[in-house]
Amino acid sequence: MRRSRSRRYRAAALAAACLLPALTALGQGDRDFLAALSTDAQAADHPVPFVRALPATPASLRDTLDAVRDSPASPADIWAARQWLNAMAPRLTRYVPDEGRRRELLGRVHHEARLAGLSPSLVLAVIQVESAFQAQAVSSAGAVGLMQIMPFWVRELGLPADDLKDPHRNLRYGCTILAHYLAVERGDLTRALARYNGSLGKTWYPERVMRALADRWSVQDAGHATARR
Repeated sequence: MRRSRSRRYRAAALAAACLLPALTALGQGDRDFLAALSTDAQAADHPVPFVRALPATPASLRDTLDAVRDSPASPADIWAARQWLNAMAPRLTRYVPDEGRRRELLGRVHHEARLAGLSPSLVLAVIQVESAFQAQAVSSAGAVGLMQIMPFWVRELGLPADDLKDPHRNLRYGCTILAHYLAVERGDLTRALARYNGSLGKTWYPERVMRALADRWSVQDAGHATARR
């Protein structure tokens, strides 16, 4: 059993590495698709401005995100986004019972992950480990929201009025921070995840995230979505 689990985690790690896309397009077709998932038409018409990248980022995340937004999306990308959302929705039922909120959250996760060049499934695994999808969660250390963002990041990335309990803002922060750490670690996912958690040099946190990815969010296992409710 232990050897079998080890093989599954290695497979999940490989899958996650493959899922981290080269930064690809998110054009009007994607935005229309994601806007249709949102119940806030005004937010869809007036998207939140991109956050400022950290000074130490090797290549400016701001420039990268702007370039992704302005690039055209292929029909294949839009189809893949729909397929991913349909595969993940049943798996999220355990954490988010309301169908409307569930699909809106998945649409936003996909949107923010794509902007940052991350695997949306990896982001779901991070959220599961960090907050179990509780947008109002606050840790004993003061980390806030879905992706457990420390308040000092507001000074680095955003505006004083930013509400880290707002799922949309929290996802923007979390995906930007994780993408930054991946750039710092030159694509080493284990080290990037450890940095995200503040435990660089240890592997327990990356292992928890990869276990969540393998057990629930791996796109390789879409046929078993219903069983994971």
